[in-house]
Amino acid sequence: MFLPVKSNTSPVANEGSTVTGEDVTTVTSNSTQTPSDLSPPNMSGEDILPQAHHQNPGHCIASFSAINRMRQNVQLCDVTLEVGGETINAHKVILASVSPYFYAMFNDDMLERNRDVVTLHDIDPSSLKQLIDYAYSGEITITEENVQVLLPASSLLQIQSVREACCKFLLRQLHPSNCLGIRSFADAHSCKELHSRSHRYALQNFQQVVGTEEFLLLGFNEVQDLISNSQLNISSEEKVFQAVLNWIKHDLSERRKHISELMSHVRLPLVNREFLMSCVETEPMVREDTHCKELLLEAMKYHLLPEQRSSLVSQRTLERRPEGMRQYLFAVGGGSLFAIHNECECYNPKTNAWMTIAPMISRRSRAGVTALRKLLYVVGGYDGENDLSSAECYNPLTNEWCNITPMGTKRSCLGTCAFDGLLYVCGGYDGASCLASVERFDPLTAVWTSCPAMNTRRRYCRVAVLDNCIYALGGFDSSNYQSSVERFDPRVGNWSAVPSMTSRRSSCGVAALDGYLYCIGGSDGTMCMQTGERFNLRANSWEPISPMHSRRSTHEVVEANGYLYALGGNDGSSSLNSVERYDPQVNKWTIVTSMLTRRSSIGASVLECFNLERGLLQTSI
Repeated sequence: MFLPVKSNTSPVANEGSTVTGEDVTTVTSNSTQTPSDLSPPNMSGEDILPQAHHQNPGHCIASFSAINRMRQNVQLCDVTLEVGGETINAHKVILASVSPYFYAMFNDDMLERNRDVVTLHDIDPSSLKQLIDYAYSGEITITEENVQVLLPASSLLQIQSVREACCKFLLRQLHPSNCLGIRSFADAHSCKELHSRSHRYALQNFQQVVGTEEFLLLGFNEVQDLISNSQLNISSEEKVFQAVLNWIKHDLSERRKHISELMSHVRLPLVNREFLMSCVETEPMVREDTHCKELLLEAMKYHLLPEQRSSLVSQRTLERRPEGMRQYLFAVGGGSLFAIHNECECYNPKTNAWMTIAPMISRRSRAGVTALRKLLYVVGGYDGENDLSSAECYNPLTNEWCNITPMGTKRSCLGTCAFDGLLYVCGGYDGASCLASVERFDPLTAVWTSCPAMNTRRRYCRVAVLDNCIYALGGFDSSNYQSSVERFDPRVGNWSAVPSMTSRRSSCGVAALDGYLYCIGGSDGTMCMQTGERFNLRANSWEPISPMHSRRSTHEVVEANGYLYALGGNDGSSSLNSVERYDPQVNKWTIVTSMLTRRSSIGASVLECFNLERGLLQTSI
């Protein structure tokens, strides 16, 4: 028998629903009759009956809540857990539904299967209580006080959701002071993701980690694992050397025997000469160990023979590169209207956004800028009154500039590049004449050395490295705007001519990309240009590329992530802050976010940094 349906109700053909409170009732029929056709069983004896599907969304919550109250009132409980002198009443079916550990205990052929009282070992009583509460409620609170006992307890009982929640909680708590402890804890409890992430965190924050008690208490294998890693994030290799000494001296009698093994992972060829001689060479443990003395001699040889460094390559001469390094564009100094800037900014291609960094020590326009290893170098330039020989470098880890050894010659409007660990400056203007001279700076020794001069005097020239040679392009020789190009092979030690560009270009932008040498914009003596061309090394000839959106001279062109970026400069009437990007695959320029400041006679370069935004935020606080 079923309830009759009134003829004035909404017709229901196949299904409908009525919601009252939290209950949901769905009415269906196995017939195509309308409600008015519904009638008692027909004469043939076949029943045509509607069906009602009822669902209460809160059923499980209400039921588990009721079962939990029964547990608290010791009603229908069929097992008592004993742990640490305490007892906990529960229902086997609830425990087994949440924990594979309990499921196996109560279903497999185990002694506890038919016991009413089960004694548990190697589990924290308070954690067990929380996990039993979680089995009934689906809720648990993880804190700094309980996570170290809750994670092993949830691991033992195989309650995976709580175990993962504990790991996520610890990931959010990572700090230089605790990351090594969390890594060890994760390793002990086979939390692979937590171990991997905390190890990576220790590598990325090594400079802070080595100052903690946790580092000094590490075992030999753990220290070796850290300092041998090529992804170690450090401002200089000196930090690694000092970390090794501090660890050994923390327990000198026991750890002294590890000096040679650990020192073999310190990249001594990359420390600067002053540190090598004043700290490494004078360290008694190094002087008294045969292998360490060999490592020291290797480093000294690397310092003394800069021309042969390409043939002295080993693991210890390679720069460490932390995971997550990204390329940033740095715009440095320049001028606008009647101002000479020391303000600097950088651009993240991934976010298409500019941000300010610390200003230079000196105001500079027409300076040379290049990246070398993990630092940004700015040399020479013009401060509004004088052409400069001074130089400074920027450390993105500290957001600070510091002065370095000045050049032997004052130079503005110079060309600058980095090659084989050395910084080269070419040509420029000394306040009286255009220059053809070339100098080279070695960051390891902090010494400038003269190199063979170019064949042509070049002011406002640009230089770039392609196929292990340094190319100098265009410029102004005091009389003519140049289209000539020459290249320097450091292995041979002389300059030789290569085919000239199709246009005269001074104050142009130059960069190498995918085996091509690009020269873009500049002035031909009559106007600022927006055209560009590239040198095909294999064909030994120049070919045109698409013109930029803007005319530009005294700008910069840099390469990042397979694109070229043209920054700032002058369009013949005003300084520019606009930036455009060139895609060689489609031969097209695209406008990107403009710089914060208009900059002509700009200096720019690309430097790989690790999480630069976070570092800038921390140094500004």
